[in-house]
Amino acid sequence: METPTRPDRKPPPTPNKTLNPSSGHFPMAAVRVTLPHPLLPTPSRSPQLKPSSYYPRRAVAASASLSPSALRASLQLGDVIEAQQFDRQVLNEIFEVAREMEAVERCSHGFRSRVLEGYLMATLFYEPSTRTRLSFEAAMRRLGGEVLTTENAREFSSAAKGETLEDTIRTVEGYSDIIVLRHFESGAARRAAATAEIPVINAGDGPGQHPTQALLDVYTIKREIGRLDGIKLGLVGDLANGRTVRSLAYLIAKYQNIKIYFVSPDVVKMKDDIKEYLTSQGVEWEESSDLLDVASKCDVIYQTRIQKERFGERIDHYEAARGKYIVDKKVLGVLPKHAVIMHPLPRLDEITVDVDSDPRAAYFRQAKNGLYIRMALLKLLLVGR
Repeated sequence: METPTRPDRKPPPTPNKTLNPSSGHFPMAAVRVTLPHPLLPTPSRSPQLKPSSYYPRRAVAASASLSPSALRASLQLGDVIEAQQFDRQVLNEIFEVAREMEAVERCSHGFRSRVLEGYLMATLFYEPSTRTRLSFEAAMRRLGGEVLTTENAREFSSAAKGETLEDTIRTVEGYSDIIVLRHFESGAARRAAATAEIPVINAGDGPGQHPTQALLDVYTIKREIGRLDGIKLGLVGDLANGRTVRSLAYLIAKYQNIKIYFVSPDVVKMKDDIKEYLTSQGVEWEESSDLLDVASKCDVIYQTRIQKERFGERIDHYEAARGKYIVDKKVLGVLPKHAVIMHPLPRLDEITVDVDSDPRAAYFRQAKNGLYIRMALLKLLLVGR
């Protein structure tokens, strides 16, 4: 089969090393070549992204040993840019691999996985991060890979000298096999993916999206509630600036009989593009100012902090929004026994600390699930199932 090429790029080099699929990993980036894309639509694909027939360097021999569903997931994932790109079949595949990763992580203290041995992941974070950056780095190392990291790329990289994002990506892809990018500008991950020949994962782009957070959120709902269809979900807090709630709304819309309640101060209401998307997908949504009433109806309360960094000089708007909706013992009193409270973290005062001891407080379990989801993504993107 002839290898497809992008019009603007030279054909990939012919592999010159012997692959050993039975070893569970594949040698270095030199053996990764372009694979054809299966005849599957990629939702919301922009012309700026790689054409559907082109995907980054990949372990070509992996395709011979993959099941059809695993091959579909690993190929469709070329880059992880937005929540809309996933269909339910691919989501199920990612979640199955994440469950496998739970077992890998449990065994990692006495046995070092070699699944990603020889692979290097670069993390480029232009905004602060604790959970996302550390969980990606932990995921790579748990699978035997290595990490090149820039904790504050905005200040401690050549971006401080005026280097463009595109030039940084072109440089860093020469040192690594996959790039995890967090940026302060919405759309930055899309620009990076259009530039790079290796996979790019969006770890948050300003107020835009945070697709891996949405994946771990939906995975957490599945693990905690036991189902994804028929969920009633309350999104609370900063819905205008919160990329996590935007991505979660896009992703949960893949499931049936979903009802979403938006609870937020007036200055940070959910934007119309999300409401219009949900309506187009047949998802019922409702705005409310009564957190207690919403909590009494929901399977999941997803609380978020009011993001001061997004307000700029509008401090009066921030002060008006902060502290209006707080999850506390009163909310626990009306929350159904089977329901859970989630939060992407960090929190300030929007969930009181006395909620932490309640078994329905799932936010630290949610954070741990981020490790498993990111392990699954790295494995699927680099070597397949």
